[in-house]
Amino acid sequence: MAEPEHVSQVGEKRGCPEEEGKDTPSKKPKVEKDHKNGDPPVKVDEEEEGPDGEAVDGEEEGETFADMMKHGLTELDVGILRYVSDHEGFSGILKERYSDFVVHEINRQGKIVHLDDLSVPPEAEEAPEPEPKPEDCDVLTEEQKKKLGELQLFKNKEDEVPIEVVEDTKEKRTLLHKAIKSQFPGIETKTEEKEGRKFIVAYHAAGKKALAAPRKHFWPKNRGSFCHFVLYKENKDTMDAINVLSKFLRLRPNMFSYMGTKDKRAVTVQEIAVLKITAERLSHLNKCLMNLKLGNFCYKNHPLKLGELQGNHFTIVIRNISGTDEQVEQAMTSIKATGFINYYGMQRFGTTAVPTQQVGKAILRNDWKEVVDLILKPRPGAEKEFLVRCREEWAKSQDPEAALKKLPNKRCVEGQLLRGLSMYGKKNIVTAFGMLPRNNRLMYVHSYQSVVWNTMVSRRIDAFGLKAVEGDLVLKGTTAHVLSAEEAETTSIHDTVMPLPGFDVIYPTHHVGKGYRELLTADGLDIDNMRHKVKDYSLAGAYRRIIIRPTDVSWEVIQYDDPRISLVHSDFEKLENKPAPVYNKEGKHRALRMEFSLPPSTYATMAIREVLKVDTSIKKQTQLNTTWFN
Repeated sequence: MAEPEHVSQVGEKRGCPEEEGKDTPSKKPKVEKDHKNGDPPVKVDEEEEGPDGEAVDGEEEGETFADMMKHGLTELDVGILRYVSDHEGFSGILKERYSDFVVHEINRQGKIVHLDDLSVPPEAEEAPEPEPKPEDCDVLTEEQKKKLGELQLFKNKEDEVPIEVVEDTKEKRTLLHKAIKSQFPGIETKTEEKEGRKFIVAYHAAGKKALAAPRKHFWPKNRGSFCHFVLYKENKDTMDAINVLSKFLRLRPNMFSYMGTKDKRAVTVQEIAVLKITAERLSHLNKCLMNLKLGNFCYKNHPLKLGELQGNHFTIVIRNISGTDEQVEQAMTSIKATGFINYYGMQRFGTTAVPTQQVGKAILRNDWKEVVDLILKPRPGAEKEFLVRCREEWAKSQDPEAALKKLPNKRCVEGQLLRGLSMYGKKNIVTAFGMLPRNNRLMYVHSYQSVVWNTMVSRRIDAFGLKAVEGDLVLKGTTAHVLSAEEAETTSIHDTVMPLPGFDVIYPTHHVGKGYRELLTADGLDIDNMRHKVKDYSLAGAYRRIIIRPTDVSWEVIQYDDPRISLVHSDFEKLENKPAPVYNKEGKHRALRMEFSLPPSTYATMAIREVLKVDTSIKKQTQLNTTWFN
C-alpha cells in the first residue's frame, strides 16, 4: 500500500548522495542471538530480507503488493498457532506510519540508549594538539564553502572545485587540505599546478575511493581507539545506515561494530562503534545526512559485539483500534502478568510464495538442484518486473548468463546465485551458492530451524498448557536439564526451554520431544546426523524460552483526529525542542500506545499478536491495511 504519511526529515532537508543507488545488500544476522534483536517489522510496503530478491530499493504500489501477498505466508504456515491468554481480541493497524514503531536499544549496563547530546567531547588536557579546526583557522572563503558544499551533495555541474593557493607555502596548503576534508566529509583533495599557479583541487571521493583503506590520521595514545556514538535513524535499516556513513567517511563498512541490527520501518536508537574516527568528523555528518543523526560521542578501548545488548525497549502505537477500554485493559494486564509465546516472527520466513525454510530444508538435505529451483523458478503473485523476466528466462533456457542480463541490480540473491552459476557451472552448485554472503546462506537453514521450533512449541502448549511437566527442559547455566516430576512441581513455565534441532542439543523426554524426530524424518532429515558435508550448514542447535514476559510494561488509549501526525515524541524532536504530541480527548480515532522491554532475539510483533489476537503476517496485515485505506 502507498504510505499515507508526510515523512519527517532528520537533519537538513536534502538528500545524501550515498542514499541513491545503494550497492551493498543488507546483511542479516547469522545466529539466533544476532537476529534482529526484538525488531520484527510487519512490513507492508518495503523490501524484505534477501531471499525474496528484494535487495533493490523501491516501493510497491498498494494493489501490486497486495496481489503479491495473496500468495504469501500466514502464521499457520510457520507453526504460529496458539495464544497464552483467553481474552477477547480486537483489531488495529500496526505501523500505519513508521514513526508508530520506536525502538531504543538496552545496552550492556541495562540502560536504555537515547540520543540526547550532539556535542563533541573535549580532548583530554594531556592529549597532543589536535588537527587544526576550520573554525580556528578559517582559510576558506564563504564562496569557496558554498561551492564545496554543492560539490559534496552533487549539486554543481563541475566534477571538482579548484582553490588557488595565493600564499604558496606548504603550511598554507596543509591548512587548506585539512579544512576542506574536515568541513566536508566525503571530499578528497589534491595539489595541481596550472600555468605556474598552485591550486588545491577538491573532488568527490564516493565510488571506488569510498571503500579504500582509511587514511592514517594522528591518534593520541591516551584516547580510546574506538569512537562510540548513538545512531538515531528513521525508516532505514542498520546496514543501509552504516553503508551511508562508510561512504562519507571513506571507510569499509566492517570498520563499524554494533550489538544488534534494527529493522527499517521504524524509528530506532542504538549504539555504534567505529575504529579511529574522531567525534568531530562524525559530528560533521549531521549537516547533510537525511533520516540519520549521530550523537552522544565518547572514546573507548573496545568495539561492540553482536549479542552484547540486554534487549530493546519498544514504544508502539496501534492505530484505529476496535477494542473497548475494558478489552484493552484485559489484554495488556495479561501480557504484563503472563507474557506471550516466544515464537519466531513472520519476517524470519520471507514474503513470497517460496518460503525461506523450504530452501533451508533443501540445503540440509543436500538437494542442491532443488535449492536453485526454489530460488530461481517462476512463482505466483506479483513481483518486480525485472525479477519476473529473470525467472522466465531461467525457466526457458536454464542459461545463467542470459537470466543475469535481465537483472538491473546483480546484488540481489538471484543475481548473486546466477553469477555463481555462470562462473562455476551448473555442476558446481555448492560453490556457486557460496557466492551469496554467508549470513544470507545461513538465514535459510536458521529459518528451517525456526519453523520446527514454532511447530513443536505449539504442540507443547497444546499438550501441557502453561505449566512445567516431567520431561520438560530447563537451563542450568548453559546446560539443558530434564525435569523430574518433583522438579516440575516447583518450576515455572517461564523457565522452560525448547531446543532448535541440531547435533549439540537434547530433546524433551515426553511425547512432544519425540515429535522432533517424526517431523525431521518426514522432511527427509536425520535428527541424529545434523552435521553437513559443508561445515557452514552443520547445525549445533540452541535452546529458547517457551514464554517471554515483557518488563517495564505501560499503556494508554489515546484519541486523535489527524492520521498524519506522529503520536510518539522522538529523541530527535526532543533535541529540536519540538512539543510533545497532544492527544485529543474527543478525537475521531482511537489508538493503543504501549511500551515494554524485551530480551534479545525476541519478536515485538509476537507480543502485539498476543494483545490483538490477530495474524501478524504481511498477507493479513496488507489485507487489513488495504481495507482500512480504501
